[in-house]
Amino acid sequence: MRIYRARAPLRISFCGGGTDVSPYPEERGGAVLSTTIDKYAYATLKPRKDDRLRVQSLDYDIVANYHRENLEYDGELDLVKAVANHFDLPSGADLFIHSDAPPGTGLGSSSTMCVALVGVFRDWLNLPLTSYEIAELTYQIERVELAIAGGKQDQYAATFGGFNYIEFLKEVTVVNPLRIREEIVNELQYNLLLCFTGGTRLSANIVASQTKAYVDGKRSVVAAMDRMKELTQDMKAALLLGKLTEFGKLLHVAWIEKKKLETKITSSQIDNLYALARKQGALGGKILGAGGGGYLLLYVPFKKRQKVAGVLTEAGGEVVPLAFTEGGLNSWSVNE
Repeated sequence: MRIYRARAPLRISFCGGGTDVSPYPEERGGAVLSTTIDKYAYATLKPRKDDRLRVQSLDYDIVANYHRENLEYDGELDLVKAVANHFDLPSGADLFIHSDAPPGTGLGSSSTMCVALVGVFRDWLNLPLTSYEIAELTYQIERVELAIAGGKQDQYAATFGGFNYIEFLKEVTVVNPLRIREEIVNELQYNLLLCFTGGTRLSANIVASQTKAYVDGKRSVVAAMDRMKELTQDMKAALLLGKLTEFGKLLHVAWIEKKKLETKITSSQIDNLYALARKQGALGGKILGAGGGGYLLLYVPFKKRQKVAGVLTEAGGEVVPLAFTEGGLNSWSVNE
């Protein structure tokens, strides 16, 4: 019997998050600059001879058993159920899922898990899905079927992988892979610090709040989103031209704009860590994802790196390794 496996990379978004959330992209066009990192969501599928769907979450030590034709959404493993519901399954299956980062950390782990699940079902069922089809399908499952508030960037980043400038338009999403010189990629990675702030958050609540503010026509929010889209273009140019000092400074400007979208994007702990890092030489940074907790990304010139890491640790942060990865969704199968 074949066992099917898939993994998809988590991402860090440099700028533009929020402009990928409807209805902004349909009305004004959104853009995000992001890259994937060497942290992953994993899914393993083993076909069964009966109609049972057995799901084991290794992260939360949860084992659940369902009938494949009666997968109701009740708050327990709904993402897995929604993916399974989409496909015409020939039998039941055993599913094992886990991630290198929990939901609520700002790395897009929930959407990335959805991509990994679609990938493993695609291989089992031998379906000819393109990368664009997989990304759009995972968006429909998460945002439409399950009505989880959020944007499109995570699904596309995890599926395609690498550095991308992603445009979100009314009728289509376009992924533009960036050809960045290797020495620039290495230097950027060397000058970035990733710090866990010590907490997670429910991103959907923050996203829903800032979306309402946009729909209500709140001028400060609309202006901030427009400005973030402009900054995303500026940061893309700085990255392609190798102007990393400018890139770091633009991160700071973008963070100021991002905080205008919703008050819960930041917190006293996040503000304190960021202020300490800036005082010790960080040029800029931002909280990843919707905000409120999770990981803080900072651009720090290498001479200041150790000092910044030290003050962050003393203040309760946890500096973790960061490495870029070029590949997106990857799947394979083996004999049991």
